[in-house]
Amino acid sequence: MPLNRRKFLEKSAVTGAGVALTGAVAAPAAQAAETSGAAGRRAKRYAFTVMGTTDLHGNVFNWDYFTDAEFDDKAHNDVGLAKVSTLVNQVREEKGRRNTLLIDAGDTIQGTQLSYYYAKVDPITAEGGPVHPMAQAMNAMDYDAAALGNHEFNYGIPVLRKFEQQCRFPLLGANALDAKTLRPAFPPYSMHRLRTPFGRDVKVAVLGLTNPGIAIWDKANVQGKMTFPGLEEQAAKWVPKLRSMGADVVIVSAHSGSSGTSSYGDQLPYIENAAGLVAEQVPGIDAILVGHAHTEIPEYFVTNKETGKQVVLSEPLKWGQRLTLFDFELVWEKGCWKVEKVGAQVLNSNTVEEDPEIVRLLLDEHEKVVAYVNQVIGTNAAEMTSAEAPYKDVPIIDLINHIQADTVRQALAGTEHAALPVLSQAACFSRSARIPAGEVTIRDVAGLYVFENTLEARLMTGAQMKAYLEFSANYFVRTAPGAAVDPAKLTNANGTPDYNYDVVSGLSYEIDIAKPAGSRVTNVRFEGQPLADDARFVFAVNNYRANGGGNFPHVAAAPLLWSNSDEIRNTMIAWVTAKGSIDPAEFAAVDWRLTREGTPVF
Repeated sequence: MPLNRRKFLEKSAVTGAGVALTGAVAAPAAQAAETSGAAGRRAKRYAFTVMGTTDLHGNVFNWDYFTDAEFDDKAHNDVGLAKVSTLVNQVREEKGRRNTLLIDAGDTIQGTQLSYYYAKVDPITAEGGPVHPMAQAMNAMDYDAAALGNHEFNYGIPVLRKFEQQCRFPLLGANALDAKTLRPAFPPYSMHRLRTPFGRDVKVAVLGLTNPGIAIWDKANVQGKMTFPGLEEQAAKWVPKLRSMGADVVIVSAHSGSSGTSSYGDQLPYIENAAGLVAEQVPGIDAILVGHAHTEIPEYFVTNKETGKQVVLSEPLKWGQRLTLFDFELVWEKGCWKVEKVGAQVLNSNTVEEDPEIVRLLLDEHEKVVAYVNQVIGTNAAEMTSAEAPYKDVPIIDLINHIQADTVRQALAGTEHAALPVLSQAACFSRSARIPAGEVTIRDVAGLYVFENTLEARLMTGAQMKAYLEFSANYFVRTAPGAAVDPAKLTNANGTPDYNYDVVSGLSYEIDIAKPAGSRVTNVRFEGQPLADDARFVFAVNNYRANGGGNFPHVAAAPLLWSNSDEIRNTMIAWVTAKGSIDPAEFAAVDWRLTREGTPVF
C-alpha cells in the first residue's frame, strides 16, 4: 500500500512534552550544587549526561523498506532517529540542554534502502546533489560527535567525505590513518565545554575509534589509501594527550564490540571487538560507548589493570532501538574537576512517538524511497520464502547462487578459466525474506540481500571446498541420534550469526548434526561423483567472505579471477529486470541436507 502522508504525520505529531521518560532515573533537582564536605567546607558538585547511539544503519523512521510496513519484531522494538530524537528532547528537557552531549559510535550511512538510495540512486556526491537524510536528521538533533563505523566505507571514500562535509559535527577516527603519512585521516577527537556555575567549565573529550576490520571488509575502497591500527594502541597514544590538554572527562566512542574476539582470525594483528580491552589496558578513560556488535549492554564495568579504576561501558541496541545515557557526577577537588561517579542505562525507543520535526524534515525523502522500492521489475512463478533457509535447502537461496554463478560464467567467458565449473556461496541474511508469486518489486529482491556486498570469483580446489563446507557446518548445534529436533534451537551454535552459515551450490553434500564439529560434512559430490581433492573450481563469493569475513578457510588466500564493483543486490535486480520473470523450476534443487547417521533430519 502507498504511504499515507497525512496519517504518518498525524501519528508522529502525537508526541510531546507529556510523554514519560520510561526507564530513566529521575534527574537530580539541580545539575550543580554545593554540599558540605570535610571540615565544614562546601564541596562544589556538577552533574551532566552524555547520550549515545550506535549502528543506526540508515534508519530514520520506524519503517521497514523491505516489507513496506512499519518495523516490528518479536520484542516489538521500534527503530529510527525520529524515535530517538523524542527521547533526546526529553533528556535535554529534564537535565538542561547545556548539561548534555549527544554522540554516536558509527555505522550510520549504510543498511536501509533510504541510505542506499542517497548513495547510489540519487547520490549525495552528484553536483548539486541532495543532503544525506542521516546528516539532515543528526544535524537537526544537534549531535556533538560521531565515531566512524566500518560500514561508513562501504560506498567508497568520496561518499564518506561528502557525508562528512554535510554533517555539522565531527566524524572521529583516531585509528583511521592516511596510508602514506600515517597521520589521522579524520579528527581523532573532539573537545566540549560544559558551563558550570562555579567559574570553571568542565572539559569533556570524546575520542573516536573505528574497526581495524575495514582493511579486510572494504579492501577495494581503502587499500593504499587508509590503514587502521588497533584500538588499544591508538587509545594509549591519545588518552594521555587529551588529559594533558586539560580534559576533565574522557569518553571513548568505539565502533568495536566488547568481547575481545575477531571474525577474521589471524588475518590482522588487531582485535575486532576490543572495547573491553581498551578499558582494561588504557588508563584515563571514564566511559566507553560501544558499537559494532549489535548487542544491548545497558551498563558494564571493566577494571583498568593499571589504576584499578572502574570504567563503565554501554552499548545501545542497533538501528535506534535504544539510547544510552551516561550520567556523570563530578566534584571540584584541588583545583580541578574529578569524576566522582558515573553510571549508564539505556532507554527504549518504543516508549515514545516519532519527533514530528524529524518527520516533517525527511518525509519527502522517505516517500521517494518508498516509490523506488515498489517499482515492479518482473514476475515470479511460485512464492519463495527464507523462513526455513537456515536448516533446509530452499529455492530462495538457490536463486542467489543461480544469479551469482550465471554472472561469473558470463564474466569469465573467453578467458583461460571459462571451462572450469562454477560453484557459488550464499547465506540467509533475513529469515523473513519473501518473493511472492506474481509481480516482483525492487524491494522483494533487495530484501533477499540486505548487505552491500559485491561479487568476486576465486580459484578453489576440491579439498579446499570440503574444508569450507566443514567450517560452515559449525553453525549447527550437535544433536544426538533419536533426540528431538527443534529448528528454533538447532542453529547459531556458539553465537554464529545466520550470515556466517554458507551453503554452496554446484555440489551435493550432507551435514551430520549428530557428529562433533569438524567432522560433519559427508558424501560430497560433484556431478554425481565423489569430489576429488585436486579438482579445480571457480568460486562465486561475496567480497566480505572473500576478504576474510567470518574467517572461513582458504578463500581469502585463493587466487582472484574476477571482481565486480556493483553490489550483488543490484546484480540480482538487474538480472530479474533483464529476464522479466523468475521460475524456481529452472534452478531450485536440494543439493544439501541435514542428516543423522545417514537419515535425513527433515
